[in-house]
Amino acid sequence: MAVNLRKVGIVGCGFVGSATAFALMQSGLFSEIVMLDADRAKAEGEALDISHGLPFASPASIYAGDYDDIADASIVIITAGAAQKPGETRLDLIKKNVGIFKSIIPRIAERNFKGILLIVANPVDVLTYAAKKLSGLPDDRVFGSGTVLDSARLRYNLSTHLGVDPRSIHAFIIGEHGDSEFAAWSSANVSGIEISHFCEMRGYFHDHDVAKENIADEVKNAAYDIISKKHATYYGIAMSAKRICEAIVRDEKSILPVSSIQHGRYGINDVALSVPVIVGKDGIESEVPFALNESEISKLRESAKTLKEVIKSCDLDEE
Repeated sequence: MAVNLRKVGIVGCGFVGSATAFALMQSGLFSEIVMLDADRAKAEGEALDISHGLPFASPASIYAGDYDDIADASIVIITAGAAQKPGETRLDLIKKNVGIFKSIIPRIAERNFKGILLIVANPVDVLTYAAKKLSGLPDDRVFGSGTVLDSARLRYNLSTHLGVDPRSIHAFIIGEHGDSEFAAWSSANVSGIEISHFCEMRGYFHDHDVAKENIADEVKNAAYDIISKKHATYYGIAMSAKRICEAIVRDEKSILPVSSIQHGRYGINDVALSVPVIVGKDGIESEVPFALNESEISKLRESAKTLKEVIKSCDLDEE
């Protein structure tokens, strides 16, 4: 079955899946958006609600479907997952969501799926690794949203601190999408100007390291802050998923910090985490020579170690 380049599937119609469908409808990237959920009525309701905005957007067909309907999609976005319950540990949640993936991913793969699997559900790095193991698809076609949103949050926070357009800021959060993530300050710049120099240009002459640490901590804790206020985060990640889809559909060759399986880079193997790569129509096209200092390499290896321990506890290597 040939891949339909203008078709996307979204598995999971909760806050994140529905917000993603809405963002993609407005983008005009796809002429067909298929929504799947364990609760078929939920998928139908969301598809209908979003469809009612089509008179103000580009023509598209948005509908609830099943796994046969997404077999020829160019991208399938997985947002399905359980929410953490009171008293439930993070590991309990991870095992529950890996279990959900065991019921979803094989049903996609068995239909000879030739598109790209984009994992958005959390914990995204562990689930990206699980999706790769369960699907048997090439590594370049299975990757996660990773730290694309975290990096956007970093650029936004820096833009408010420095009073400059966030689109002119080039800075990445890398590693785990979680507590062991960190800002790669050694490569951060504003249109080629090193961050500390730009700070001085804007009148900040002292405590650059303190300011950087505070901004990185704000990024790391952003989701916790939003959840404490409105119980969920979904708009930012929906825009991040849209951005990744743009890079794929338009074959942009964009450099994005998606979560991908590592093969020896920085001495890290057999784990999914985020470092910048080139993303185009075939998925991950190549790594980029992203320079890190020794401290950052050490932090990245620690992040990988943390993720490997979680993966081991999920018995994924037995799949």
